[in-house]
Amino acid sequence: MDFSIVCKGLRKEFQGDGIKTRALDEVNATFKKGEFVSIVGTSGSGKSTLLSILGTLDSPTSGSILYNNEDIKTYNKNGLADFRFNHIGFIFQQFHLLPTLTSLENVMAPLFSRNVPYNKKERAEAVLERVGLKDKMNSLPSQLSGGQQQRVAIARAIVHEPHWLLADEPTGNLDTETGDIIFSLLTELNREKGCGVIFVTHDPALAAKADRMIEMKDGKILSDKELARV
Repeated sequence: MDFSIVCKGLRKEFQGDGIKTRALDEVNATFKKGEFVSIVGTSGSGKSTLLSILGTLDSPTSGSILYNNEDIKTYNKNGLADFRFNHIGFIFQQFHLLPTLTSLENVMAPLFSRNVPYNKKERAEAVLERVGLKDKMNSLPSQLSGGQQQRVAIARAIVHEPHWLLADEPTGNLDTETGDIIFSLLTELNREKGCGVIFVTHDPALAAKADRMIEMKDGKILSDKELARV
């Protein structure tokens, strides 16, 4: 299957205090299966809103999104939940780990209510080892550094082997060196597993390492450039 993402005429408006704000303004873009795309822009440019809509955490005011040539507007609430579980992994600036659960339990959390064709504990252990946390499986988030917590969050995002990783400023709360390590990990997962990555960032140096860079301003795409990734 071709799990490319196609956005057609996406518009997102918010209403508050009698004022209508347009966060996305007729966005058209295609994200090809397996590519690594960075999205840059100043605060309020619409990049995080676009990512939320791509991941079906929010819905557009108008326009459509096609996954594998299917319009997600045809999915009901349960269908969207199943779609997100099967195809989308989310990584955020805030790690969103449950403080009373160990690293292993946090990674297993998305699987608790799901029937899957593999051993949940073994899969969680494998992905934690993949992100370099074999010795931290029984640690609580409070016992981990920021970089380690983000690696747990990445392990949680990839535990069901999604087709796409959507990362919203995943290095924003980390120092430069740790941020580079996290970015390198996402690059390795993209190359080795073939999962597409859409990476929202304020860091132009990281953005320039992607296959492609999209620049946004005022809810519009200003530029969409292919890059020569090393």
